[in-house]
Amino acid sequence: MHDDFEVANYSLETLAIRAGHERTFEQEHAEPIFPTSSFVYESAAEAARKFGGKEPGNVYSRFTNPTVHTFERRLAALEGGERCVATSSGMAAILSTALALLSQGDEIVASRSLFGSTVSLFDKYLGKFGIVTRYVELSDLDAWEQAITPATRLLFAETPSNPLSEVADIAALSALAKKSGALLAIDNCFLTPALQRPLELGADLVIHSATKYLDGQGRAIGGAVVGRSTLLEEVFGVVRTCGPCLSPFNAWIFTKGLETLSLRMKAHSENAQALAEWLAAHPAVVKVHYSGLPSHPQHALAKAQQRGFGAVLGVEVTGGQEGAWQVIDATRLLSITGNLGDVKTTITHPATTTHGRLSDAQREAAGIAPGLIRIAVGLESQEDIRADLARGLDALAT
Repeated sequence: MHDDFEVANYSLETLAIRAGHERTFEQEHAEPIFPTSSFVYESAAEAARKFGGKEPGNVYSRFTNPTVHTFERRLAALEGGERCVATSSGMAAILSTALALLSQGDEIVASRSLFGSTVSLFDKYLGKFGIVTRYVELSDLDAWEQAITPATRLLFAETPSNPLSEVADIAALSALAKKSGALLAIDNCFLTPALQRPLELGADLVIHSATKYLDGQGRAIGGAVVGRSTLLEEVFGVVRTCGPCLSPFNAWIFTKGLETLSLRMKAHSENAQALAEWLAAHPAVVKVHYSGLPSHPQHALAKAQQRGFGAVLGVEVTGGQEGAWQVIDATRLLSITGNLGDVKTTITHPATTTHGRLSDAQREAAGIAPGLIRIAVGLESQEDIRADLARGLDALAT
């Protein structure tokens, strides 16, 4: 990247390939990996300046590494944020944000439709330090407003939700947050900046599990937080001191993954749309949860604030858990795994995997029915994906 590279002058597709990389004296074309734990200095005075923050530069790879910085700068450019802080996982990104910005006695208002581990983090771990979380329906703005108290410091939502593809009105939530003096954090894992840019809609922070679509090929674990520099400086302080840092190698993988992000997300969305329409017409399917379907209650909102509908859909089948397991076990091509974001289509039973640690009441409130299957649609042939699902669905329908 040339020194005069201005991110404002380029499209997202160009930024995904060019932003963030500052060439070394070697004049490399591809982004390099710096697998080093520490850095050296020309003098004791230089070391003192850099350790003291009086001069920019690398100190220790827990919090300053050139490869990690490349990924951070590139993702910040894609999201339209001032700064990005990378972390060791998506959950580490949420934890670091909470530790940085919340104190004992503060409150979170969060969507009821959150990833199970996020709920456990909020309730079990933040709760023991006196941080209270109140849960509301993602799309019910009145419920959000009523749950906010003078102690509320953070509104937190995944949109679209996992796995029901519910959609939150980000601009409306932003207005509520600003009115109450709270911050709005949006988990953008399912859509990525290729399909949705929450900061443009008024969010203060964007959270990512880079493990998913930012990588896109299921190779590495990582996370990130993007937003204003003032907020991110606090998050950086947690990563620097507490150590949930991203490895240089994983940062390099994510940087290379971003190069094809727009192409992949477009293809994922096209495949998912076609599959959702096919599933909705199958006699063994009770309901398909996908915001790309006109029958989805927030379809119009999704069209307005998203550039696409993403790859993840929820499918309720007849026969409850037994029926869902029958469909899953009949597959031969799809990968039975709780992870997603891969070029490979994955399938799982949320009630006993990703949301299995929630109580029965929590699962019911989140809409995680026994017959619900989550499919993260990959980039295989649409005909092959349908044929693999039809094996179990056709048997269930007879």
